[in-house]
Amino acid sequence: TPPCPPDPLVLQAPARALLEGDTVTLRCRGSGNKSVTGVSFYHDERKLQGLRDGAELSLSPLQLHHSGRYRCRGRV
Repeated sequence: TPPCPPDPLVLQAPARALLEGDTVTLRCRGSGNKSVTGVSFYHDERKLQGLRDGAELSLSPLQLHHSGRYRCRGRV
């Protein structure tokens, strides 16, 4: 039998439009809202360094250089 694919991770972000100066929190969750450990966040494919351990990434105040694609990796 083929190996089971890893549980997909979901990066939860606000659905509303974001403006400079806002505070935004991105949450890394497993499918079915499972908690995730060992989380790393990536911005435009670059790993973000110096983050405290946890499944949330807060950007505050939001600035233009924060724009781009975000993703997370971790263990479910």
